[in-house]
Amino acid sequence: MTSNEVTDLLKKAYQDELETVMNYLTNSIVLDGVRAEEIKGSLQADIQEELNHAELLGNRLKQLDEKPPGSAEFEANQMNLQPPADSTDVLSVIEGVLTAEEDAISTYRDLIAAAEEANDPVTEDLAVTVLADEEAHRTEFRGFRKEYKKD
Repeated sequence: MTSNEVTDLLKKAYQDELETVMNYLTNSIVLDGVRAEEIKGSLQADIQEELNHAELLGNRLKQLDEKPPGSAEFEANQMNLQPPADSTDVLSVIEGVLTAEEDAISTYRDLIAAAEEANDPVTEDLAVTVLADEEAHRTEFRGFRKEYKKD
């Protein structure tokens, strides 16, 4: 892999993190019902962490003499995380979060491999750290899904 592949993956991860922030915020606002409160709270807590990830990725791009992409370069991909038509459909949001987390985990694993091959230990370390956060989010939402699927 080349350093171009590393920066391409950094840019993808940056945009994905910002899209996640937008979707987590929207879903934390639109969900209704008593059962939605814990999910909304978790999404709200994760917003800052995902925004932090984007900031770390953007700063790494800058350190590599690249710039993080702006909104004109943005392409939405998280179709499964769009707010549900039924504002009480918490399970669809949980499933959307899990899909987004799986995608993020895949991207960070690719970034780790690319950074290792490009002899870029700083990016590799950053990707490992963020990967651990994404895996923790996935675990939390898998637990939510188990509870909702019991009903």
